[in-house]
Amino acid sequence: MTSKVSKDILYECVNEVLKGSKKKHRRFLETVELQIGLKNYDPQKDKRFSGTVKLKYIPRPKMQVCVLGDQQHCDEAKANEIPYMDAEALKKLNKNKKLVKKLAKKYDAFLASESLIKQIPRLLGPGLNKAGKFPGLLAHSESMTQKIDEVKATIKFQMKKVLCLSVAVGHVKMSPDELAQNVHLSVNFLVSLLKKHWQNVRSLHIKSSMGAAQRLY
Repeated sequence: MTSKVSKDILYECVNEVLKGSKKKHRRFLETVELQIGLKNYDPQKDKRFSGTVKLKYIPRPKMQVCVLGDQQHCDEAKANEIPYMDAEALKKLNKNKKLVKKLAKKYDAFLASESLIKQIPRLLGPGLNKAGKFPGLLAHSESMTQKIDEVKATIKFQMKKVLCLSVAVGHVKMSPDELAQNVHLSVNFLVSLLKKHWQNVRSLHIKSSMGAAQRLY
């Protein structure tokens, strides 16, 4: 499936976004997001899609990931200064909806040890799942820091009730090449999820948090 966004247009938009962010310095790292408008799609009838794709470069380096771990994972997290909670700490939340909601809000994503992941619904109730943040599995054979970087590099497309989506695909401190590769990967993956592929795409824009939108398609 060929991309309908030419390399020239892609780089032109990427450079405009990066140039725009340099004009006015912000006190935070601006995220660059891809905004998608869909057409010929009925969210009520058509199957809602969702999918995740791992980008080449981490779009949100400041993303907070919390490890829900067994003893070994908690020790490893502590050594690497990664936020963690053990089963006891989760039990203390006592399935209190407000506390679970607060926990879900505090972190962008969660990873859990195998022994703990099965207990999460019992310990916390459906709160994390409702927030769309059910933990990913962290095996002992994997490197914790690598796994966290993988989580940070993964973006999720999820169709809701409206015909527009937006996902973080990078930030303004990236080089044009890095950002362009991330945008290219994201667009192609999204189009592969759509029933009629490019016929479902009305528009594609990229913009930084405070910048003007640049039209890709």
